[in-house]
Amino acid sequence: MKRMTCSKLTLTAGLLLTSGLTGCTSTQSTQSTQSTPEGPICATAQGELTPDAVLADLMEGNARYVQGTQSNPDIQSRIEVTSTGQFPQAIILSCVDSRVPVEMVFDQGIGDIFVGRVAGNVATTEQIGSMEFATKLAGSKLVMVLGHSSCGAVKGACDGAELGNLTALLAHIKPAIDAVEGVPADKRNSKNKDYVAQVVDKNVDLTVEQIRSSSSVLRELEASGDIKIVGALYDLHDGSVTLK
Repeated sequence: MKRMTCSKLTLTAGLLLTSGLTGCTSTQSTQSTQSTPEGPICATAQGELTPDAVLADLMEGNARYVQGTQSNPDIQSRIEVTSTGQFPQAIILSCVDSRVPVEMVFDQGIGDIFVGRVAGNVATTEQIGSMEFATKLAGSKLVMVLGHSSCGAVKGACDGAELGNLTALLAHIKPAIDAVEGVPADKRNSKNKDYVAQVVDKNVDLTVEQIRSSSSVLRELEASGDIKIVGALYDLHDGSVTLK
């Protein structure tokens, strides 16, 4: 996939393609397997992106992450470039789990994506408001809900855990628990890995539905084709992301 960026970085030979857009460069894959530093997306490039192109870029980045061939953007240069503005291509709602480093998972750098994190990747009012900001005001083209295998928050919800403010947070996962059918009562707990996986999966689906139903802003942007709202699952065992 061809990705346009705004950068002060020097690209290695064979991967530099200068565009006619002021301040923007674009990089295009070649047969070379070596990764190349590239800068964050600029305003012009962000405006020309489509939701499908952004989704493809994220999934290609995940493939590099799984293969261990991530790019290596110059962090200091990116800090300098983004100090005067940002034009992220997507916003991803993820769990707080330390084993799911979202930018790394999709091989993205400073300025590339917004990331919202909360245990159980649930869509609170604050998270949905952040999505509205990221898309309607900041120009992002994709909203992704990223669940992950063996989610501790889901396990806690399955076991009816209660602890301070965590109790109210885990209540957001209860609809997913109720939606999983065909599992006997004595198997509906965190010890049942298959059951937990089903709840994790259903929780992502219901969160995507909730985002659409709770936000007319996002719903209208998706209906007009300006954004796409998707769910995905991250596998802790191999680092792969599967779209739902």
